[in-house]
Order: sequence, then C-alpha cells, then structure tokens
Amino acid sequence: MKHLFLIFLLFFGTVAAAQNEKYNSEDLSITPLIDGTLLVPEASGKLPLAIIIGGSGPTDRNGNQQMVVNNSLKFLAEGLYGNGIATFRYDKRIVKQMKLRSIDEKNIRFDDFIADAVAVLEYFKKDKRFSKIYIIGHSQGSLVGMMAAQDGADGFVSIAGAGQEIDDVIVDQLAKQAPGLADNARTSFDDLRANGVAYNYSPGLASIFRKEIQPFIFSWMQYDPKVEIAKLHIPVLIINGDRDIQVQVSEAELLKNAKPDAEYKIIPKMNHIFKEIEGNDLENSKSYNLYNLPVMPELIEAVSSFIKK
Repeated sequence: MKHLFLIFLLFFGTVAAAQNEKYNSEDLSITPLIDGTLLVPEASGKLPLAIIIGGSGPTDRNGNQQMVVNNSLKFLAEGLYGNGIATFRYDKRIVKQMKLRSIDEKNIRFDDFIADAVAVLEYFKKDKRFSKIYIIGHSQGSLVGMMAAQDGADGFVSIAGAGQEIDDVIVDQLAKQAPGLADNARTSFDDLRANGVAYNYSPGLASIFRKEIQPFIFSWMQYDPKVEIAKLHIPVLIINGDRDIQVQVSEAELLKNAKPDAEYKIIPKMNHIFKEIEGNDLENSKSYNLYNLPVMPELIEAVSSFIKK
C-alpha cells in the first residue's frame, strides 16, 4: 500500500524549501493563505503565464512534502522558464496553516483548493505583463485546475490527473495493491456518499476514513473529472507517464474520451513526479527523494509546445 499512501498523505508534515538564484523570481502572497513564486523570463513583449497547481497532501510550491523532496514542480517551472514561459507555483493552503499551527482537518474541504486556484487566476488576469494564462494541474491538482480553468483560463494542462471520481480511483488501487480491503472500501465510500459519514471501515483504511478527514473526502467525491473536463471550451493537453505507479494511463484515457478534442500524450518511462525510470518499482519509489534528479525533457517540450502554439 506504499503507493496509495504517497497519493493520499493528506494533512501532516513539513515542507522543504529551494532557491531560485539563477532566475528572475518574485515571491508573492495572493491571499493570506496562498504564497508562491513567480518566474518571469526576460522578454521584449508579453509572455504566456502558466499557473502550476500541486497534488494532494501538504505540497509546497516546489512539489515537496515531509520525507518527499524531489523538486518536481520547481524543475517544471524552471524548464518552462528556459522556453520563454512565465510560471507561478504556490504552496497549498495547508502548508501555510501548518506553519501557523492553525490547521483544523475537520474543516478542510476540496472546494477550498478550488477557491485558492481561482484566486490565483483572478490575480494574474489583472497583470498586464502576460498575454495568456494557462493552468497546469498535477495529480489532485488536475481536478482543482480544471475547475479553476472554467473561470476564464486560456488553456489547461492535466499531468497525471485522475479520470474517475476519487472513491473509484482509491477502490481500483486497493484492488491491485490490497485486494482484501477493496470491498470494504467500496461499501464505506457508498455509505459516505449516501449519508455523509462512514462508520464500518476496516482499521486498515483509517488513513482514508478517519472521521476528521471524512468531510474532506466527501467534498472531493462530489466532482467527476470526466464531467468537469468536458466543460472546458479552451485548448486542453492531457499528459501521463507510463511508469506512473500512482495514476495509471487508463485514467488519462478516461479524460481523453471525455474531451475528444484534447491533445493527448503518454511519455515513456516518466513516473508520477516527472522523473525518468529505467528500472523497477524500487527505483521508482527512490526517485521521490532525489532532490536533484531533473524532470524529463519530453515533459518540458510537450507543455511548452502546447502553450506557445
């Protein structure tokens, strides 16, 4: 269940900082809970801007969490910078709340993350330096991003985004990784969906169903990525890696089927955090803590080409 744990590590840990000494960077506070880093390449005219939204857990602007330091989002932003694309990436609100010791798990909702992404988009709509604004959502951030993009983004990129509602994603993963828990999880999710609460879950599922985070999971379950991506009337790019041990290529296929006019790219040997994996799952897992391992150039090229069309 180690891979499932990596996806749904929801609310604890500290984050790791990284520097942007070689880049024209600016730290910004968009709201009292949203802090991030803007990278703007030197240019004679207006540039496109990409807003990068991280995945689940207390993910910072660089893509890092406690015991998970790989700088995936930092390297993505820097790669786009090298191709003349400005980026803004930000710490999720729970990072700031943890620093302030003000986090209260039972009050967190998925809609909070959507509201934060919309606030970032609205902030940069007023910045005249940028020609167009794209949203890039990674993992959980894919669903957050496609919701925010409905508020007036010029394009959307999903990287390793689920195509199913989150309860179905978890049950499918359990069926592969811990099949003895899959039926109980399905029943518990059904109870949660019908009644807003689940009681009869296995102790082995406590990381998902403990009562403090059930309201968050319930709020997340209300969104179907297939429905939401179909609402986008803007250019869309769907990307997945074929070495992703958290989000299968089949999830990207569901998104593509729901949005047939979207561009679609599967990157060989790329894992969930954009790193190239030549070997087995052990190498894959170890890459989550290789802070200086670059992201795959194919990802930078695919996203840059899409944005600069």
